[in-house]
Amino acid sequence: MAMEAGEIERLIKEGLPGAEVTIEDLRGDGDHYACHVLSTAFEGKNRVQQHQMVYAALQGRMGTELHALALQTGVPE
Repeated sequence: MAMEAGEIERLIKEGLPGAEVTIEDLRGDGDHYACHVLSTAFEGKNRVQQHQMVYAALQGRMGTELHALALQTGVPE
């Protein structure tokens, strides 16, 4: 079962209020996405911690409904 890009964006924005989220469907199959997330909540966190925060916002859907997510994170300038 594939996930809609809008659902991914909604979950991330709910989990990380104020985040800037950009999502691209890499294959057009609703199963392989690239996602760029900028959030002030990432301040002072290393890249692994930032990714863990995004995965937590996805509420366990990574690896089930969402097969592949190329993730880039950072703090807004």
